[in-house]
Amino acid sequence: MRDFHSPGRSPVLATRGMAATSMPAATLTAIDILRSGGNALDAAIAAAAVLAVVEPQSTGIGGDCFCLYVPAGQGKVVAMNGSGRAPAGATPERLRADGLTAMDATSAHSVTVPGAVSAWAKLNAAYGRTPMDRILAPAIRLAEEGHPVHPRVASDWETAAPKLRKREATARHFLKNGQPLQIGDMFRQPALARTLRAIGNEGARAFYEGEIAADMVAALREAGGSHTLEDFANGLDAAEFVEPIQARWKGLDIFQCPPNGSGVLVLSMLGVLGGMETPSGGPLSATRLHRHTEVARLAYRDRDAFLADPSQADVPVARLVSDEYTAQLRAIIDDTRAMRELPPAGLAELLPVHRDTVYLCVVDEEGNVCSFINSLFESFGSGILAERSGVMLHNRGFGFRLQEGHPNCIAPNKRPMHTIIPGMVMKNGQPLMPYGVMGGHFQPMGQTLFLSNHFEYGLDVQAALDLPRLFPYAGKLQVERGISASVIDQLSRMGHVPELMDKPHGGGQAILIDRERGVLVGGSDPRKDGCALGY
Repeated sequence: MRDFHSPGRSPVLATRGMAATSMPAATLTAIDILRSGGNALDAAIAAAAVLAVVEPQSTGIGGDCFCLYVPAGQGKVVAMNGSGRAPAGATPERLRADGLTAMDATSAHSVTVPGAVSAWAKLNAAYGRTPMDRILAPAIRLAEEGHPVHPRVASDWETAAPKLRKREATARHFLKNGQPLQIGDMFRQPALARTLRAIGNEGARAFYEGEIAADMVAALREAGGSHTLEDFANGLDAAEFVEPIQARWKGLDIFQCPPNGSGVLVLSMLGVLGGMETPSGGPLSATRLHRHTEVARLAYRDRDAFLADPSQADVPVARLVSDEYTAQLRAIIDDTRAMRELPPAGLAELLPVHRDTVYLCVVDEEGNVCSFINSLFESFGSGILAERSGVMLHNRGFGFRLQEGHPNCIAPNKRPMHTIIPGMVMKNGQPLMPYGVMGGHFQPMGQTLFLSNHFEYGLDVQAALDLPRLFPYAGKLQVERGISASVIDQLSRMGHVPELMDKPHGGGQAILIDRERGVLVGGSDPRKDGCALGY
């Protein structure tokens, strides 16, 4: 039980249904959908649509999504890959001819055809029971009437202001007298409302064909992209159901979406950590944090070498999560000092800059369980706004490489390496906990820290999300405030190079299903503006 003298929040408890998202309006929307007869998937899509309006720096219909869903009573995890593909004209030769020597985060070449709307439509058709016009109605109303900017959103908006100033259309709509919106400012998006209404009334085809698609293509072509109406028409069917990947850890089955997502890193890291004794000293001890950091360094090295679109490259998933391989990685780790150099794993490079994403989860009264993540990648994506349709376009293509021969080199109709990874914990064939941690490249690190905090160290769901975090990045160990000076000193003596972060790492949500007591236990990360609610 938490110390009630200290600031913080308790886990949310309920019995019938629950939602946890990164914005209160989205959580409330999900609860409203559940209470009006919708199921967990309906509620998740409705919440994602609201987040696309009220958290515009993190997500939108111009982005991608991934989903894990467990239909009630089936015990089977369904995975959806809602990531889009590069346009047919996206070749390394074309990008080099345009003067690029590496992927540029604000270039139109970093915009793949958005996959989120395709995924929403396919998920709704297969498992939903509420019509899309009703699902999207709350988001449409917020886009038309406006909503106040929340504190974390305002902070991210200020950081992204230089990007928003780069393009006239974007600056016109996303800046106020040339400045970022502040806490409490009202923000309206009437063009986006019209686009959402068209999707609700006419289906995903309204997004990928016709006037809306033409507007997105025109904006991208003007920015130097190779996108065509045919590329967007092909995007209508881009989202696909895929077979999830899984690993056993501490008697639990941990499920992830397969590559091109990076969920395989979670399974690999848990495989390494699962063979180690729990260090004494608690979850913020130097030994625990050092060990977790070293495991992450090895896993991210493998990601940069191997992760790509499996339809166009051989991704050795089975090898990366095998007992043999994770045991080899475990043997490399020294509890007393950091590795000066990592053993080679292909073409590993430093990670790009952190990204923005939204994660949400919903459990309904019937037992349907949804783990859902939607993203623009960087804050405000590419910064390219299709003005008439109100669609901010993501920059997932920034995850590609330009090195010839690399499995993740950009190519026509190819999906880039993706960072967004919804998680699902199963036990004895039943869903135990949908969960996720936002934060771009931090996500595998964040997920494994959270899972260990809860299942290994016994912290409740909310406390496991609250606990201070750290992340190895670009040769430094980025440390949140809250990790003690003495532990930071010990990590430094081990050979790490700690640096304090201006902004915290990511943000997460989780819902634990306590079947013995018939209770849902929800948590929502204080690093974001959101909350968990239940009834």
